[in-house]
Amino acid sequence: MKIEVDLTLSKAEAKQLSGIIGADPQKLPESIAPHARAAIREYAQMFLGQKVFTRGSDIREFRLFLLIREAFKNKIPDEQEVCGLFQCSTTQARSLIRAVMSKYQYELHDAIEATLVQTVKSVKKDSAGDFVAIINNENVVDALNRALASLDGSLPQVSKKKGTVSTYEVKPSSYGRLCTHYSITPVESDKES
Repeated sequence: MKIEVDLTLSKAEAKQLSGIIGADPQKLPESIAPHARAAIREYAQMFLGQKVFTRGSDIREFRLFLLIREAFKNKIPDEQEVCGLFQCSTTQARSLIRAVMSKYQYELHDAIEATLVQTVKSVKKDSAGDFVAIINNENVVDALNRALASLDGSLPQVSKKKGTVSTYEVKPSSYGRLCTHYSITPVESDKES
């Protein structure tokens, strides 16, 4: 069903909204549409009695679940993206993402897998020849480490690079195993670990 709505925003509000969702202000209508689809789906399921919540946290979790499906194109968002949308702290965003990944783990299986694949594909070699990735979501790091544990509990975990905010080191043995598991062609390595 096609639904069209008019949304009246001041120029300042449109600019601020564009910044929050990371959109070009000139393309705000197209950029906000996936968020609107998530909102309409939320209301439709509530009205139909399919998803009726009494706790605010359940509503927020379901809302993020729908946004992952619609606005984030079935990928797990970064913590800062969730902070912007839900007007919350990084710690609250991290907890919200963790709750959604756990509560909706079966419905989000493909989204979680796609995020992990994208993360492993983003691994690069730094100037020291180590494998590193910038990961702005600790829940993704935890999911990678759970994947490693399920593959081989003796593999080294993905860990934060000392002195960085969101750069993580992936030891060659763990990186190779993740690449094999997710059918990714690895970047070349000079070191073994």
